[in-house]
Amino acid sequence: MKPEPAYQVLRERLRGEIAAGSYPDGTRLPTESQLVDRHGLSRQTVRRAFQDLVAEGVVVRIPGRGTYASDTGRRYLRQLGSIDDLMSLSDDTTMEVLDGLRRRVDVEAASRLRLDGDVVYSVVFRRLHDGVPFGHTTVHLPPKVAAAVLTSPDLTAGTVSTHTVIGLLEPHMDRPIAEAAQSITVDSADEATAAAVGCNPGHPMLRVDRLYSDDRGHPVELSVSHFLPEQYTYRVTLRRSS
Repeated sequence: MKPEPAYQVLRERLRGEIAAGSYPDGTRLPTESQLVDRHGLSRQTVRRAFQDLVAEGVVVRIPGRGTYASDTGRRYLRQLGSIDDLMSLSDDTTMEVLDGLRRRVDVEAASRLRLDGDVVYSVVFRRLHDGVPFGHTTVHLPPKVAAAVLTSPDLTAGTVSTHTVIGLLEPHMDRPIAEAAQSITVDSADEATAAAVGCNPGHPMLRVDRLYSDDRGHPVELSVSHFLPEQYTYRVTLRRSS
C-alpha cells in the first residue's frame, strides 16, 4: 500500500492535536520553521499541511502574527453562492440597530447610488454571532426605496433581529434584485466601528462594500461593512455557467 504523503500525515496530526485540546481556540500553533525542525520535513510540506487546514477552517492564518487554532463553532462563516444567500443572515447571527433609518446628506453614498441629489437614508447596525459582535455596517438607501421601510420596527434603534436590510426591502420592490457588485479591501477601525465590535481604533478590519441593483440596473442599496478578521471567514462558491 502506498504511504500517505508527508503533508497529509502532518495535517492529520495537527488536526488531531487541535481536536484533543492541545491547541485551544485562539492558541497559536508552532511556526513553519519549528515544525520543519521538529518533524524533519521540508518547508513546502509544512506549508501545504497548513494550507489544507486553513481551507477547512480548522486554523486561521493572520499575516505577521502566525497560525491559530480556530473553533469553527465560534467563528462566523459567511458562505455565498447566489443573490438569494444575501437575503437573510446566517444561523446564530443577529443584527442590532445602533442608529435607526433616517435622512442624511452623504455626497459619496449618493454618488455611488447614482442619485441626482445628496440625500440618502441610512441605518447603522452591528452583527453578532452567538452574542459576540464581529461586524459594523452602514446601509444607504435612495429616498424612494427607503420610503417602503421607513416605519419598519426592524430598522429602529435598539432593535435586534435576524433580518437583512435587503431582505426587508425586496418584498416591497416593483423589480427584483438582480445583481450585487462587491469589493473586499483592508481597512482600519474608526472610533465608531471600534466601539461597536469591541476593538481598538486602528485595528485591521476586512471591509466589504456591496451595491445591490434591480433587474433594470438601478441601484437600490449600498452597504459598507467592517468585519473583525479574527472573527470572520468569508467563502464564495463559484460555478460554471451552463
